[in-house]
Amino acid sequence: MMRAWELLGNIQSRGVYDTKLRALRQDAIGAEDVTFEDLTVVDAGDVVEFLYQCRCSDYYSIDSLELGEMGFVLSRDRSTISLQSRNALPASVVLPCGSCSLKVQLFFNAVNTTLQRDHHL
Repeated sequence: MMRAWELLGNIQSRGVYDTKLRALRQDAIGAEDVTFEDLTVVDAGDVVEFLYQCRCSDYYSIDSLELGEMGFVLSRDRSTISLQSRNALPASVVLPCGSCSLKVQLFFNAVNTTLQRDHHL
């Protein structure tokens, strides 16, 4: 605990620590960057799942409940699914593959994204 205080309590050593931490996070991003529009939509009734296929043949996934926790609002009609952000800033999230160690960074538009229900199906 004392070592952490010494490291983070000093402006110079904290700067070095922050730089190393950012580099580690960049390394963790991995395979590629994808946009919300690149995802496959699976509408399962109460929950909508969004998938992107990994090169190992499994999927990266995020669902409407997780998006809601991130501050996004999902609305649906017969032919489209819209994702709206409560924040005007662009957002992203890192998604791990369900089977391997690869990850993608999923980017969302700043305000509104609309997909066709049969998008990529």
